[in-house]
Amino acid sequence: MMLIRSLAIALPALLLAACGTTSLPSDESTVEPATTARTPTPTRKPTVTLKRGGGFYKDDGPGDEIPDGLDDIPDAEPKWEPLHKPATRPYVVLGKEYVPNTALKPYKARGIASWYGKKFHGQKTSNGEIYDMFAMTAAHPTLVLPSYVRVTSLHSGKSVIVRVNDRGPFHAGRIIDLSYTAAYKLGLVNGGSGHVEVESILPGEATGTAYAQVAPPAIERDEIANLSRQMEREERPVQSAAAITTPDDNAPGIYLQLGAFGNPDNAENMRNHLVRELDWLNEPLRIRSGGGIHRLHLGPYASRSDAELIAEKIRTTLGQRPTVITR
Repeated sequence: MMLIRSLAIALPALLLAACGTTSLPSDESTVEPATTARTPTPTRKPTVTLKRGGGFYKDDGPGDEIPDGLDDIPDAEPKWEPLHKPATRPYVVLGKEYVPNTALKPYKARGIASWYGKKFHGQKTSNGEIYDMFAMTAAHPTLVLPSYVRVTSLHSGKSVIVRVNDRGPFHAGRIIDLSYTAAYKLGLVNGGSGHVEVESILPGEATGTAYAQVAPPAIERDEIANLSRQMEREERPVQSAAAITTPDDNAPGIYLQLGAFGNPDNAENMRNHLVRELDWLNEPLRIRSGGGIHRLHLGPYASRSDAELIAEKIRTTLGQRPTVITR
């Protein structure tokens, strides 16, 4: 009798356990695994840590809305294109001289790549196009615009091909600025920057099309020397009496000079770039033109010590120091 009573108590529990185990094969046979569905793979929003010294500053980052499908965006396709001639002229930014290439030529370098995001999204690039942070593009200080390069992460070994259509970066130690998508595909988004190898891509000769060559006139070949002489004179405590002013900027005083350009469009583009990069500035950054040179002047400041403080803050941010001038 005790045996029968024990079996009566245990049997419902065994039947319940059996029901819990036998229902699983039925469920698995009627639900198709998600991996077999032929739908576009959504791109997960990368976890981005905002930090100084990375690829972006303050509010310049990936933005709140990252579209799906970034992994499916194809590399840029190299092709022959005419050069943007104004972008071939020499220029000076934060005391450093840059002499852009005047023709497509081999290039290979290793260094630090960074990326630029929403603060520049929708703004004009150095060759007059509109920057799209979700396209496969990049900025370089001296390569011809436009041109194409292969960028390879030295950490992961991943490579992308991007179209260079902008100038930059102007942070010390960096050799290329990538779009958000290019940096994402290389795995550089979270760190903000990374070591890469950059190699130019020459479109195939089989097309029979000659790449546009630009032979700069003599005035452009001598432009860097002219810019250097101008800046040396402006570093003196007193500006010469021949200083040229413009109606919008004729106040004497102490200023910081952030750049000098032979082309006014390049000066305006760099002014806009630096205003977004240094959005904490309180003083206006204006273009002062004269003698064929277009200078970026920040100020005026009440004293040289005030100007020196801002110059040091710019050096901390960008790694290069502007020149203090008196006019």
